[in-house]
Amino acid sequence: MMADQKTVLRLLKTARGQIDGIIKMVEEDRYCMDISQQVTAADAMLRRVNKEILTAHLKHCVENAQSDQERSDKIDELVAALGKII
Repeated sequence: MMADQKTVLRLLKTARGQIDGIIKMVEEDRYCMDISQQVTAADAMLRRVNKEILTAHLKHCVENAQSDQERSDKIDELVAALGKII
């Protein structure tokens, strides 16, 4: 993985903490809108992680492909991933 590992791990651990908090909120039968707000925050954090990873893929894997075919394959992978996100 070409993305900055420290950044990705920090973001993932933050998301994990948010999810642990959401689980606790559900177990405590907290107000549904508060839970929803926290789910949205965790989702945003995971999207940031994915952005870091996909940006690194584009900047390193695609840019440094050894052949036109490899570059094309990497771009196709990126387009497929974006198709799932959008």
